[in-house]
Amino acid sequence: MIKYNNLFDNQNMKIIGEKGNVKVFEYQRDLSVRQDNAIGAYYAAEMNVRKRQVLIELNGTPWLLQAGAMQWMAGDVTMGSGIKGVGDFFGKAIASKVTKESTVKPEYNGHGLLMLEPTFKHIILIDVAEWGSIVLEDGLFLACEGSIKQNVTSRSNLSSAALGGEGLFNLALTGKGIAVLESPVPYEELIEFELEDDVVKIDGNMAIAWSNSLKFTVEKSSKSLLGSAVSGEGLVNVYRGTGKILMAPVL
Repeated sequence: MIKYNNLFDNQNMKIIGEKGNVKVFEYQRDLSVRQDNAIGAYYAAEMNVRKRQVLIELNGTPWLLQAGAMQWMAGDVTMGSGIKGVGDFFGKAIASKVTKESTVKPEYNGHGLLMLEPTFKHIILIDVAEWGSIVLEDGLFLACEGSIKQNVTSRSNLSSAALGGEGLFNLALTGKGIAVLESPVPYEELIEFELEDDVVKIDGNMAIAWSNSLKFTVEKSSKSLLGSAVSGEGLVNVYRGTGKILMAPVL
C-alpha cells in the first residue's frame, strides 16, 4: 500500500481538469525560483504561464504515452513498448515519419498512479467517442487509452496542401476512451464549430483538431486568381461535411 503525501492535498497544485480517471494539476506558483528570476516568475504566473501535469489513475486499462512523457509511476504498474510484432513496428515507423509523432509510444498497464512530465502547454481532455474519429494537428498528442486506435489520415488534395505550407498527413484517433492533448492555448480560447452538411474555411492552420468525417482540402480563397488577389488571401483550409472543428483563433 502506498500513501501519497503532499500530492492530492498540496495547496499549490490545483486540479483544473478531470475526466474519467485523468486529472490535470496546475501549479499556482513556482516555489523554487531564484532571486534573479523571481520577478519574471511572478508575472509569468499572473499571465497564466504555469506548469501543468497530468495524473492517470490506472485501473487495469492500458494507456499509451508520447515517448518521454512519463515522470513517475507508483503501484503495480508495468511498461511495455506498445509494439505488436515486426509488422506493427514498421507500420508505426512509417506513420511517425509523416505525422512527426514518435515511432514507439510506451504502453503502461496495471493498477496505480502514472504522472506525466510537467509542461507549460495547456492540457485538453477529449472523449474520443464524442467525435467518433478525431484528427489532430502535429504535436498535440500526449496520451490516450489503449482502446483507442491510432492511424494516419491524409489531405483530400495533397498537391494543394503542399502549396499551402501544411503537412500532408495527420494522426487520427478512433474508438472509445480518453485522449490527452497538449494545446498552445487554453480550452477557453478555442472556438468549436459544429457542422451539419456545411463548410468552414480557415486562413492558416488554426484548426488544432477536427472530425475525421469532414472532407479536408486546401483551396484558393476565390475561384479566380483575380479574386484571390483582390481579397488579399491566397490558399485556405476548407472543411466540408458533418462533424466538429476546434480552432485556436489567437495562434
